[in-house]
Amino acid sequence: MPNPAVFVPHFHWDREWYEPFQVFRHRLVTALDTVLETAEADPDFRFTVDGQMAAVEDYLEMRPENRERVAALVREGRLAVGPWLILLDEFLCSGETIVRNLQMGWAAAERLGGAMPIGYLPDMFGHVAQMPQILARAGIEHAALWRGVPGTVDGHAFRWRAPDGSEVRTEFLFDGYDNGLDVLLVPDRIRHALGEYAGMTAERWGGDPVLAMAGTDHNAPDPLLGEWLRKASGEERPITVATLDEYILGHARDEVTAVVTGELRSHVRGNILPGVLSVRLGLKQRMAAAERTVDHAERMNALWSGRDDSAFLALAWHKIIESTAHDSVVGSGTDETCDQVAARLAEAAQAARAVRDAALAEPAAGVPADAYLVANPLPAPRTALVEVDVVAAPEGSTLVATTADGTTHPVQPVSQAPTVLSDERLDASQLERVLRRIHRRELFGLLINGYELTPHSLVFHLAEVPDGPFDLMTLRGEVAAAAAAHPGEWRVRTLAQARATALVAVPVPAAGLAAFRVGAAGLPAAPAMQGATATADRLSNGLVEVAVTADGTLDVTGVDGTVLSGVGRLVDGGDRGDSYNYAPPGHDVLVSEPTGVAVELLESGPLRARLRVTRVYEWPEALADGDRDRRGGRTVPTPVDMLVEVRAGEPFVRISTTFLNRSADHRLRLHVPLPLPVTSSASAGQFAVTERGLTAEGGWGEYPLPTFPASTFVSAGPATVLLDHSAEYELVDDGSALALTLLRAIGSISVNIHPLRDEPAASEIPAPGAQDLGMRVENRFAVLPWASGWQGANAVALADEFRGDALVTRGTAPAGGPLPADAAGVQVEGRDVHVSGIRRITDAEHGPGTELRLVAMRDTATAVRVTGAFTEATTVDLLGRPIGAEPVRDGLELDLGPWEIRTVVLRG
Repeated sequence: MPNPAVFVPHFHWDREWYEPFQVFRHRLVTALDTVLETAEADPDFRFTVDGQMAAVEDYLEMRPENRERVAALVREGRLAVGPWLILLDEFLCSGETIVRNLQMGWAAAERLGGAMPIGYLPDMFGHVAQMPQILARAGIEHAALWRGVPGTVDGHAFRWRAPDGSEVRTEFLFDGYDNGLDVLLVPDRIRHALGEYAGMTAERWGGDPVLAMAGTDHNAPDPLLGEWLRKASGEERPITVATLDEYILGHARDEVTAVVTGELRSHVRGNILPGVLSVRLGLKQRMAAAERTVDHAERMNALWSGRDDSAFLALAWHKIIESTAHDSVVGSGTDETCDQVAARLAEAAQAARAVRDAALAEPAAGVPADAYLVANPLPAPRTALVEVDVVAAPEGSTLVATTADGTTHPVQPVSQAPTVLSDERLDASQLERVLRRIHRRELFGLLINGYELTPHSLVFHLAEVPDGPFDLMTLRGEVAAAAAAHPGEWRVRTLAQARATALVAVPVPAAGLAAFRVGAAGLPAAPAMQGATATADRLSNGLVEVAVTADGTLDVTGVDGTVLSGVGRLVDGGDRGDSYNYAPPGHDVLVSEPTGVAVELLESGPLRARLRVTRVYEWPEALADGDRDRRGGRTVPTPVDMLVEVRAGEPFVRISTTFLNRSADHRLRLHVPLPLPVTSSASAGQFAVTERGLTAEGGWGEYPLPTFPASTFVSAGPATVLLDHSAEYELVDDGSALALTLLRAIGSISVNIHPLRDEPAASEIPAPGAQDLGMRVENRFAVLPWASGWQGANAVALADEFRGDALVTRGTAPAGGPLPADAAGVQVEGRDVHVSGIRRITDAEHGPGTELRLVAMRDTATAVRVTGAFTEATTVDLLGRPIGAEPVRDGLELDLGPWEIRTVVLRG
């Protein structure tokens, strides 16, 4: 008996790609108009809206009058919407962003009548290891996807298992999300074509119906589809029209035995287009910055503000999630599309920054204006290094910081601000023009602390915090009288209080606040920790040592004696590929040796020591004219600055690279050589640390380059690199070095002929902005040597510290008053535990609370202790639904399983 067939009408909607968002939205409105009309004319018609509510929201913004029409079809089960807000690239955002995407999409779908309970992920470029747990902890038992599934899966479904053991039954769209279209090419031959397709794929279906996904990119199905399928249906092979969840929940009956654990990044059944990890670096950096800013804003708002800014936070999250779309943050669109993504991420960061700053302004109102407030966003106590503007120390004295308990802490002056801001000579008749610069009391960004008015001379004295009152109207009258009494040339000087930029080491409680004041003292404060030192070519802080070698690379020695030699070697090669896939020219020229090296001592401690290493390289300007398999002969000298920094108390060396890019079609990588070759690497991101080997599985039309994603750190042998943003890495030279991509510059969305990919990934559309020509390219990371790898090095906690800088703001209470006592927020204790979010929530039944999301980033169970100002705790699922109360006795004790994601709400 032939398998019956189930057709799922749908479309896949790239919100922005080779056209910008509004152009695609115009098509979307037309397409969904057609879907509604078809569904209302044909009671048998069903439609699946691509698993993402963004398409529905974008449509209803233009067609608000159709909201009830859409909701009616959703309630009837004929229009499947959600569960996602948008179909994201899973590797280029944080795990927390994935959760918020699901939460916001589910809520939006519920408002229309209900979300499709399927983790539909049709076109992502691979899938993260913890996706099954994310879905399962939201109550979703099924997934459906295409790319990345390994060759071991020979059916149409498998059990996808997360590192913690969670599983979801996963429908494998092995022929893509448009496999039904070929069957529909000739309406009168659908029955015959379906028979041929079912015969070719029979081994995959077993006893289940054939799933025919009847849709493709940016097009509604033909309104006659239902009529065609009714004519093609017969007793021998009946045809049903269904939504995707109706097929998976109602028609797929076979027992699924195949199990796949962890991430899906195989090339065996479809391209995963790994080059998107490294193209358009700026978008990856903006995404990380926006995520970090909204995370800090939520924490500050939840812990220290009486104001509910959830509307601004929701706006920030929505814009971030929109930007995670798998053709957005990846950078595979046109220049105008990528410009729009960058602007959206900037808006998200701006909205979040406003919330963060407003939240900090509330406790800052209790701090004197001649002092500062430091906020620690991490739920563990730390000594934070902050940079502030202070009154410079008088000759023969030094600066120290004093906290509320009277303890002094070291201060490191960094730079001295100019004191003479202006010195002018002008006629008395022009003095009134000078006064127009004053806005109430502000002049040149400072405040007038006083002035001296004598014949033919006016001197302004400015300060950050003025001592007494100032009356602008009195000044105007005095100047007018003096100008009339003393005509002729006048000298006007504006003098600022002698000020300096200084580093201060301040102890701050877990997720807490601390205030400090900097003042002059006769002797420096005793260092609270081993100080940082520097010489002409060496840095040290007692935990890590760095020596600059003759070629400008670094020898880094860790606290356990591990030595990494040659760190920071730069290797530049050609790239004849596109935004989707790297491709070396057939006759590549690699440039790894500088033509010149210079080292400059910038800071010598005791809190921070810095060297700048400048290396000059001769990089080819572009590929050869008319021959993309060769780099051109013309080169451009390119200085690359490498800022090398150690801070007191940190067991790693911070490294920043920057250069002005003047070359096209090239890839630049930074190497961290390893003492001995390794056969595997591990990278952290999206609630897991994933291990990978030296190769990737191939078998489709794409060469399986073993370049992989990393979000917060990557580790190979004794070398762990902490990351500022999502990055691409590879183990090279047979496992002898870890290579991080700093820049991949290309000029086309896709190329028709690609040496490492059989079929075009898109049209060959120019994307000159992806060359980053004339742009200053900057990367920031840290190198952590430790013989026993990332777990021995405590990399989970150190990565959070590296990314999660303390926040600092000036007090606004009257100067000279007492400092407020330190205040603690929520403290989380537990080895390899990552806290991905702390936010304010409000539940209609239970009232306000603080939500805390914990992740055990290890393969063994871990005990966690949470303390703070709460008396009740409830475990909830990832959609916020209560699971059960937790006992609170002088804190909250939790036992997390390996790789477990746990969300708790604290109240009381």
